Amino acid sequence: MTEVSVLDDQAIVRKFLADMADARVDEAIAAFDEDVVYTNVGLPTVRGKRRAGGVIRLLSRPGLGFGVEIISSAAENGTVLTERVDELRVGPLAVRFWVCGRFDVRDGRIVLWRDYFDNVDIVKGVIRGVLALAVPAVQRPMTPLER
Repeated sequence: MTEVSVLDDQAIVRKFLADMADARVDEAIAAFDEDVVYTNVGLPTVRGKRRAGGVIRLLSRPGLGFGVEIISSAAENGTVLTERVDELRVGPLAVRFWVCGRFDVRDGRIVLWRDYFDNVDIVKGVIRGVLALAVPAVQRPMTPLER
């Protein structure tokens, strides 16, 4: 795999995550292969573009939202690894937690999306999010992704 294609794979994943964060649902779903496999480790696996797209559509419903900050990423042979902070929003509550993601990209489409996270970190994120409702300075603003 050439260096250019590795950069392209990373760009595909970055654009996908930015599209999700900016509620560009159709654009995000367009990054999926028809047979995409999506797993949040420890939760049921979702198979197929329609079903995985349904998960993304949930996050764009009124009162819900998604944010992301990429800490680092690396790519090799069609696999992109991301270390990120994800933010799930429910109304004014913003829960942030660490995520490690694996994306397999083939022919310009995401064929595998697997996220790993720590449940203790999610609990800490809920506590920080609740505290931030009363004291906003508890959570710093997220750095938006560059497209």
